[in-house]
Amino acid sequence: MLLVKDVLHDRDMYSVSEELTVAQAASRMAELHVGAVLVITAGQLRGVFSERDLMVRVLLQRRDPDRTTVREVMTTSLVTIDESATLEEAMENMTACGCRHLPVMREGRVAGFLSMRDVMQHELARKNEEISHMKA
Repeated sequence: MLLVKDVLHDRDMYSVSEELTVAQAASRMAELHVGAVLVITAGQLRGVFSERDLMVRVLLQRRDPDRTTVREVMTTSLVTIDESATLEEAMENMTACGCRHLPVMREGRVAGFLSMRDVMQHELARKNEEISHMKA
């Protein structure tokens, strides 16, 4: 059974400060080629800022991205998962909360960030391996 920590073992964790403007955070996300980032202040998880937050809370509300801070528009009602959880549990949590990203926790602190894409890539690799074994 594959665990969340197995997927994240060698990955960088990207975050922004809640004091950044939305424009600065969006620029950082574009540089990193990611659709969401953790919002961490003084080592504490404060929220998640995603492309969806940008669309719904900034663009559709006609806020100025250069004057709006991440704090004002980030998602704060978070569902997290422990790094010792299985990938199936992660998928169930994502489905239940309707989210595509889960902050991963280790002993009460942020240890990583898991996306639905991460889960799907590992599931696809596992299925391809099964098919190869069956063909052999």
